[in-house]
Amino acid sequence: MDSIDKLLAELQTEYKEVQPEQQSKLATAKSFIPSSPKSASFVDNLLAEVKADFAQEDAAIELKRQQELEQERIRQEQLKAKQLEALKVEAKEWLAKVDPLSSEGLWFERFAESYPSKLEAAIEYLRSNE
Repeated sequence: MDSIDKLLAELQTEYKEVQPEQQSKLATAKSFIPSSPKSASFVDNLLAEVKADFAQEDAAIELKRQQELEQERIRQEQLKAKQLEALKVEAKEWLAKVDPLSSEGLWFERFAESYPSKLEAAIEYLRSNE
């Protein structure tokens, strides 16, 4: 009987040693498998983060596009201003050269009557002849 008690004590000791190991493995396995309510909120939070990231990225792209459009508009305005300045110089030179008693000079006098200044009329005249 003593040997049976001894064997039983050994089995109990082994069982007690194996049981904590199995419980820790079980706890580790449970930590990898989220429970349903927590899982749903985790997925919802993750989706919200992804949506926010995409929205932020879209906003950054849109802002960059708007800035590029604004820069292009400014560049176009600067180009038009340069062209206008060049045309003003050309118009001044043309006005200095035109003979007011020539047919072109007489025609231009009548043409310029509808403009605030002869320079503006000359600019328009040269623009239409380009």
